[in-house]
Formats: sequence, C-alpha cells, structure tokens
Amino acid sequence: MIQPSCLDRLASLDTNTVSDALDFLGLPGATYGLRPLWDCPKIAGRASTILLGPQQDAEPGVHLISPVVDAVTTNDRVLVIAGGVEGISCWGDILANAATAKRIRGSVIDGVSRDIDGSEAIGYPVYGRGVTMISARNRVVQVESGKPVQMAGVTVHENDYVIADRCGTVFVPESQIETVLELGERIARRQDGMVAAVRAGRPVADVMHDKEFEAIAAR
Repeated sequence: MIQPSCLDRLASLDTNTVSDALDFLGLPGATYGLRPLWDCPKIAGRASTILLGPQQDAEPGVHLISPVVDAVTTNDRVLVIAGGVEGISCWGDILANAATAKRIRGSVIDGVSRDIDGSEAIGYPVYGRGVTMISARNRVVQVESGKPVQMAGVTVHENDYVIADRCGTVFVPESQIETVLELGERIARRQDGMVAAVRAGRPVADVMHDKEFEAIAAR
C-alpha cells in the first residue's frame, strides 16, 4: 500500500487543526492577517522564500519574484513573499500566469496584491494582507531569495511547509513536519468525535472541557 506523502497528509488537515498541533508542541507557525485575497482554494506546499524591500535607486532591473518563478522545477512550491511595502503591490496577474505555467501551488504575501481578478480568473491562489492597484515597478525590488524571512512575526525557512485556507496561513518547520502531522491527525480524529458527541446530545460543557483537549496530547 502506498503511504500518503507529508504534503497529502498536510492537505487533508485545515489551518485550525495544524495551529492547535503547533500550540500543543509549543511551536510558532500560525499567523494572523494572511488571508485569501479571493475565494481561492486551500493550498499546501513547500516554501520558496522571497524577501522584498524598497527600491533605493532608479536603475532598471529584473522584475521582483520573476527569477524565483523561472527557477522552479517541481510541483510542490508555494511562494512565500516577505518585506512588502504598505500599499504597494507585491504580486499581479502576469506573475500569476507564469506561476501557473510552472505548477506553483500559490503565493502567500506579507503585503498586498494588484490584478487580483486576473489571479482569480486562472484559479491561482493568492493569500496576503489586502489588495491595491499601485504597481511595484520603481518602488519595490527583490532583495534575496531562499533565505529565512519573517511572515507576520513567524520565521519561515526555505522548504518549510505551508498550509493556507479561509482561516489564514500556517507555517510548519521542515524538521517538525512528521511530529506536527501525527498530532494534527490525532486532533482531527478527536474533534470529529467531539462534534459527533454534541450532535448526539451530550452537553457541550462536557464535550469541550479542558480535560477533553488535554487527552488529545496524552493520546
């Protein structure tokens, strides 16, 4: 029997469950404010990290993020884009089309996007802080890629795991993925049982008692 991959297992969970698993383990990873910028599907993948910053001179250069998109060779990537400037776009529909051609799973931006209708039209998931119409050209540049970045207060490394859905975005350290998945799957099973118990008439005060949640970590 073929065992599901870490990415398949991660995709079977949701951000609430993964956040709870990180809480139990005392690990950072859950963020606030990085939400879907259209009614896009959940994404789960491996981080390709990108750091942006304000442009300091007027010299023309390669458009931000495009070298990272061009270099992608696998179908497990999520672009994790940090360093956005308030009100200035970090993403647009041309990049979305290029990313789709490269089978990139989506973008998570600690910043804002323009042309969001263009991303939606081709079904490309974009998560971030909001939308704008103001172009990055001559305002924002790519500083580096493949290095640790700060995303809504969470440090994300290249190849860390990413899951994003309607509740937001969570990052899981690559070194902790098996532990987080095992605990997350346990939490999901336990919570399914708690929902069933409430529907069957058990008092919710009993079902949601702290001891019920403590039992998850204690198996």
